Amino acid sequence: IENVPIGLHRKQSLCTIFNFLPTTSTQNNFLRRSKETFQQQTRMATAQIPDKEKNRNRLSKEKSPYLLQHASNPVNWYPWGDEAFKKARDEDKLIFLSVGYSTCHWCHVMERESFENPAIAEIMNEYFVNIKVDREERPDVDRIYMQFIQASSKRGGWPMSVFLTPDLKPISGGTYFPPKDTYNMPGFASVLLTMAQQWTEHRHKMSVAAKKITELLEASCAFDVEIAGRLINGKVPGCEVWDKCQEQMYDQYEPLHGGFSEAPKFPRPSILKLLFHRHVRFPEELDGARSKAMSLHTLDCMALGGIHDHIGQGFSRYSVDSKWHVPHFEKMLYDQAQLAVVYSMAYQLTREQNYEYIVRDLLTYVSRDLSHPEGGFYSAEDADSQVSRSSPEKKEGAFYTWDYDEILQLLKKPLEGRPRYSQGELVCFHYGIKPTGNVKPDTDPRGELLGRNVLTIKNKPFETCDKFGIKFDELRKVIGECKQTLYKERLKRPRPHLDDKIITSWNGLMISGFAKAAFVFNDETYKKRAIAAADFIKKYLYNPINKKLLRSCYTQGGTITQLDHPIEGFQSDYAFMIQAMLDLYECTFEQKYLVWADELQTVQDQLFWDHGYAGYFSTVSNQNNIIRFKDDQDGAEPSGNSVAANNLQRLGMMLDNEEMKNKASLLLASFTSRLTEMPIALPEMVSALLLYHDSPVQVVITGSLENAETSELISVLRKGLVPGLIVMTTGEPDSFVCHKNSAIKKMKPLNGRQAAYVCRGHTCTLPITSPSDLAIQLNV
Repeated sequence: IENVPIGLHRKQSLCTIFNFLPTTSTQNNFLRRSKETFQQQTRMATAQIPDKEKNRNRLSKEKSPYLLQHASNPVNWYPWGDEAFKKARDEDKLIFLSVGYSTCHWCHVMERESFENPAIAEIMNEYFVNIKVDREERPDVDRIYMQFIQASSKRGGWPMSVFLTPDLKPISGGTYFPPKDTYNMPGFASVLLTMAQQWTEHRHKMSVAAKKITELLEASCAFDVEIAGRLINGKVPGCEVWDKCQEQMYDQYEPLHGGFSEAPKFPRPSILKLLFHRHVRFPEELDGARSKAMSLHTLDCMALGGIHDHIGQGFSRYSVDSKWHVPHFEKMLYDQAQLAVVYSMAYQLTREQNYEYIVRDLLTYVSRDLSHPEGGFYSAEDADSQVSRSSPEKKEGAFYTWDYDEILQLLKKPLEGRPRYSQGELVCFHYGIKPTGNVKPDTDPRGELLGRNVLTIKNKPFETCDKFGIKFDELRKVIGECKQTLYKERLKRPRPHLDDKIITSWNGLMISGFAKAAFVFNDETYKKRAIAAADFIKKYLYNPINKKLLRSCYTQGGTITQLDHPIEGFQSDYAFMIQAMLDLYECTFEQKYLVWADELQTVQDQLFWDHGYAGYFSTVSNQNNIIRFKDDQDGAEPSGNSVAANNLQRLGMMLDNEEMKNKASLLLASFTSRLTEMPIALPEMVSALLLYHDSPVQVVITGSLENAETSELISVLRKGLVPGLIVMTTGEPDSFVCHKNSAIKKMKPLNGRQAAYVCRGHTCTLPITSPSDLAIQLNV
């Protein structure tokens, strides 16, 4: 299955109510197979894949690439919506809900094995109303039912397979099911028939159980709310949260290869950023030094490993082993975005050029392969692709992996001054490429990578130089030439599927990635790219009348299209776009981005703020969801509440808005129990909590950006890492900032020289005109 990085940590378990229902660990011994069942299984075993052009279900009218992938299944799929819900109620049928995404490897496997199988489709169509959901379009639906799957089975991932009563309450489910019974898993056909039988014979019992399950899910979501009710007027949690988080990070840290688990291993950029924050706060303490070392070691190991695409740039979603060697090859936009930020932070902290190289590497990939011509960013590239242009067969990693002989054949050129060695031999040594392949069987259970090689820097540059008797500059030149040769050769292969859906929240993260890099490296190209993406969102995913965001838009032949009934933005869409606008302001100093951030913050408060217990709900109140929850986990993407906690502090200080600052404290207080019990689940919020107790550092610089003195002062801010640093310019006296923040309006140059004012809490320094004095003040 496509794994989720962190499991739930709940006090209540749902397992006890499933005694009469099949789960992924039972064999359905009570199933009385009738003659018809055996006939169905026989047909299943011999069925041929149907003619896809003759089987077009309701998903053919959708825009989502994932839903369109299933539009030719013989399953009578419905999209999530009223038509499907009404059919289930009218016919009193169970709903089979299948949730996945277009670049999900095991989603493809289950489609080939089960959803394209006419016999299984016949069972599904006869006994169930079948709904297919793109989790990236509808994270709300995914979150609710994933919470159920994780709580009931202690695992989670995609494809997610859930059985619902007609009123959308979950009753049983799992993730991936094989088509037939195996020695340790029930087959999907058996599961379907069992659920149909149970619904026929025990409908009332199942309805009662589903109601109880939903009540338990509601209780688990309400746990923090109950605590928050007693804490709203009290103190925001303090240093005990960091102490607990530090303990949990140390416990989970894997010192040999970095990261915070064994296998599978995810990048976890939110944790890496928190470690940097902790180091900068206490640079002289042992804990601070250890935090820096853990984060840098993890980033170094990732950059060397196979999770990093050494030929085509960018990073894969996660590694299936603990060494970052064999990736799950799909590439997600949100990973590139967050890693661009954290590698930029690493560069600011160390000034080491290899971190700049990685930032430019992954931003090259995004600009080239995940960009719409008008500026938006696509969602992802698949792990699977055709093994050759003449074969319809798809395998994971086919596009990315190499044969040993193939490398030697492509890179025959002898090394300059070392004619007994070829470039191919050097590349094979450097990247650990072997004649029999370098992928161990335990990391490739389906044998798709047999004899293939994943490029990972096995030998350090000095070791390669020693082996082949060359200098480092020559090594760098040879590796660069060879990469170009391999890249051009790889382009001849069938590319993986591109999910060209454009998601607002992920674009917000990527705008922040480009804006951060633009500021740190003073790169005009990155700044223009971030601006283009912001313009795209405003044009296609924002309603200037009601000032609301939409969740996503779609490309068809390059043209931007939208659903007949567009999906409204979720809280994360607002939070990530507000963050993006603050970051974009700090690299352009164009106040229009602050204006938009302020507008979006107002709408976010109106739509999602919990006026009873504080914090933000993830959804508006009028959607077809059985639970309205608050996002309380920084996983592959940060929690919308965590990002909002930072946004409120930044924007509140920029605009001198006490209401925003108070909201930040209420939000942090509302998550007290989660922060004190399992802070490692919310590292982004822990960082916001540290910022709250330290107070953000604000630097206001006077004068025009064209002024050389102003530029020199700003350049100081690029040189070092100051977590939570807020950078502003005064602008014109009648500007938006001066209108909102009267203190900034009073900040003037000193004796004709441009000046910087450094503010913490409610105190600002005297004007600073010397770049070196500013550097001392900020300790950079």
